Amino acid sequence: MMALFYLDYEVNHFMQVLIIRHADAENQAKTDELRPLSSKGKADMWENAQGLKQIVPQIDRIAHSSLLRAQQTAEIIAQVYSEVPLEILHPLAPGHSMTAILTYLQQQVQIAPIIALVGHEPSLGQLASWLLTEQAGQWMPLKKGAICSLEFPNQIEMGQAILNWMLRPKQLRQLVD
Repeated sequence: MMALFYLDYEVNHFMQVLIIRHADAENQAKTDELRPLSSKGKADMWENAQGLKQIVPQIDRIAHSSLLRAQQTAEIIAQVYSEVPLEILHPLAPGHSMTAILTYLQQQVQIAPIIALVGHEPSLGQLASWLLTEQAGQWMPLKKGAICSLEFPNQIEMGQAILNWMLRPKQLRQLVD
């Protein structure tokens, strides 16, 4: 059994950002944008989201890329969290600007202090690296269905985030066993 610690997010942060890679998707689709989650991906993400809820009991908003597999992943998370508001954030799609995502987070801080971003690799790993270090390197790759938690204790700027934790899908599912 995995040991966990509890962080009092109400006291310790200005904003918490959950960076979530979409779950496993089908390989067959007319276009990459329309690739749906696989049956296994849907089932695994349901369990991943239940594990997430054990350590993050509340999410205020979920933003996802416009690609179908990210949207379906976000919808599963919203169901587990009793219908959290969802919105498309186009910069979460591959090849878009990290600065646009940062601007979005800055605009959301008063509305949604705990926000989930659902997207794709390698963009998400680069985003996490950039928010932590101001360098857009790929030193934090996320497996399909993995989640990383960043905290902004003071200001929402690149290089100002703190890594709370990063969990692989199997670790998330173990939280509900």
